[in-house]
Amino acid sequence: MTTRTIGFQQSLAHEWIKFRSLRSLVWTTAATAVVPVLGAVFVAATGSLRPDDTELGGSLTLSVVAQLLAAVTGALVITGEYGSGTIRTTFAATPRRTTVLSAKAALLMGLTYASALLSCALACAVGGALLDEGRYAQGDPLPALFGIAASFTVAALLGLAVGTLVRHSAGAVTAVIGVMLLPSLIGPLFGDAQRWVAGVSPTAALQKLTQTSDATSETVGSLGAWPSLMLVAAGTTALLLLAAGALRARDL
Repeated sequence: MTTRTIGFQQSLAHEWIKFRSLRSLVWTTAATAVVPVLGAVFVAATGSLRPDDTELGGSLTLSVVAQLLAAVTGALVITGEYGSGTIRTTFAATPRRTTVLSAKAALLMGLTYASALLSCALACAVGGALLDEGRYAQGDPLPALFGIAASFTVAALLGLAVGTLVRHSAGAVTAVIGVMLLPSLIGPLFGDAQRWVAGVSPTAALQKLTQTSDATSETVGSLGAWPSLMLVAAGTTALLLLAAGALRARDL
């Protein structure tokens, strides 16, 4: 008697079915896509930009909120199964747990990148149309938009890694939001070292990519936007590998 092993493609198909069947995942993904556009409309309607800000930064004012939602989605992708108990069925069907985790990561990467790129591009278009022409510097939306979408993807993978390690929805959501926001919150407590502490957060990389006036070298460091994104991506990859090792070693 032979046992049929489910491969990556089948596991990916199963993950897609589960993803679109869970309202929490669908709604958080939709909110991630909608929030940047709403932020662009709000900023244009209130005229709340500073003179030294850019249209790009102003249009993506709520991109940090959307990035946090992407991280929450990543955590819920796996903690939801632990909470419902369906993770046992998933691993029974696909004994290679790293295959399951890889499929979840691939699905998150594709969905998050595509939705973030489209929503942020739309937010920029809306902001450019509604803001007073010539009042603010335009900024450089290309290739920044591709990096911004990538930062959302990194945040989603960070959420997946934290969710795999914590295995509880409330705890994972709290932990991943803390990981993303804590460096910026506690950075000022370190005086001149603030730039090093706050500069390692995913939100700092996003602020640099959006070219907002808040991303000064004193607050988020002098490392460029793309190197910051690569640094955060490297840290997320390391955490995801750690989560994969824990997933293989632990009992359900």
